[in-house]
Amino acid sequence: MTARRKFLQTASLLGLGWIFPEKMVPGRVADGPVLSDSRVFWYELLTKIAIPILDPMSRGQLKASMQLEYSPAWDGRDKTVAYMEAFGRLIAGLTPWLALPQDETPEGKLRTKILELLLKSHTHAVNPAAKDYLTWHKEGQPLVDAAFIAHSFLRAPKQTWEPLDSITKKRYIEHFISLRRVKTPYNNWLLFAAMLETFLFSIGEAYDPSRIDFALRKHEEWYAGDGWFKDGPVFHFDYYNSYVIHPMLLDILSVLQVQGKQMEEKYRLELKRMQRYSTFLERLISPEGTFPAFGRSITYRLGAFQPLSQLALMDQLPDGVSKGQVRAALSAVANRMFGVEGNFSDKGYLRLGFAGHQPAIADSYSNSGSMYLTSLGFLHLGLPADHAFWTAPAEDWTSRKAWSGQPFNKDYAVNF
Repeated sequence: MTARRKFLQTASLLGLGWIFPEKMVPGRVADGPVLSDSRVFWYELLTKIAIPILDPMSRGQLKASMQLEYSPAWDGRDKTVAYMEAFGRLIAGLTPWLALPQDETPEGKLRTKILELLLKSHTHAVNPAAKDYLTWHKEGQPLVDAAFIAHSFLRAPKQTWEPLDSITKKRYIEHFISLRRVKTPYNNWLLFAAMLETFLFSIGEAYDPSRIDFALRKHEEWYAGDGWFKDGPVFHFDYYNSYVIHPMLLDILSVLQVQGKQMEEKYRLELKRMQRYSTFLERLISPEGTFPAFGRSITYRLGAFQPLSQLALMDQLPDGVSKGQVRAALSAVANRMFGVEGNFSDKGYLRLGFAGHQPAIADSYSNSGSMYLTSLGFLHLGLPADHAFWTAPAEDWTSRKAWSGQPFNKDYAVNF
């Protein structure tokens, strides 16, 4: 049985079979126009990524069913962290879509079903007696993925936090607090600790403001200029400004704005920096829908475009970057990347790679669960179907204009 047929069979069992056309992902992009930039393309692809995690986990069967793959250079940490990575990273990008109002459209019914699976999965994640209880108490890695879970709650609290039963909420709070035991490395990990404390603050729980303040102060010191942060004392040319730094900084500051004018000013400054950084992301997308595969953790795929996707969701795209060009550019990348064979296992789980199955490029800390950070490139699905992001005509993005002789915006360094 093919992976496609198995996925459709799973969808059918969930009562979702009616939503998927015969060919889900259009295929690779060559030199011609984008094959699909439609909303349907995006939510079907996200569903294909999400269901193999949430369906079994909602039944306490994720550990029994998930196919795991580890980097050939695996560093020896507890391998069970893979399940927590898959769950936490997936939902950090999934929840803005689930935050849309319920409706009776095919998409609306699909969102409702996936939200049900997610809420059931949460009860297993923090229940020590459950088969799918996650790895909370070993090593430092759980801090990372707990932060992604907390981020998912901040992105859709009414849909994903408030409906949880009191026992599950209490367990999450206790588990988040327990991760204060982790000594954070002197880099972007400071934001993981700050994210947990920010979430606790947002729900009125006792929190440790020093862990937030330290992360904010150090990242201000590590601002390199022109929209880029260093990842610690030394600049690293990779996509961690996308995977972690800009989105977590912005959302932490968004929550803290209630503390007064100083935090409001810091939020506005970070928004400008993130917008500037996102102008680079848009320009990095080639006319063919590719982008440079540099730096560590390149296997996080579409996660590299989280800031651009988040600014679209916020209606805060940089000046000179239109909704139609961002939709077309991101869709070109998604078509190109997921049109390559080998991204998914025969059971529909993500595999190690960038575009296809490329295990040799996986970092020593990477496993197939790590790959679900790609969900962070889907945040714009939180915009409703009638939003201009989806309805505006597709436009050529910057590099496509530049390499076809069209006028395009000049670029200069910007200081904040």
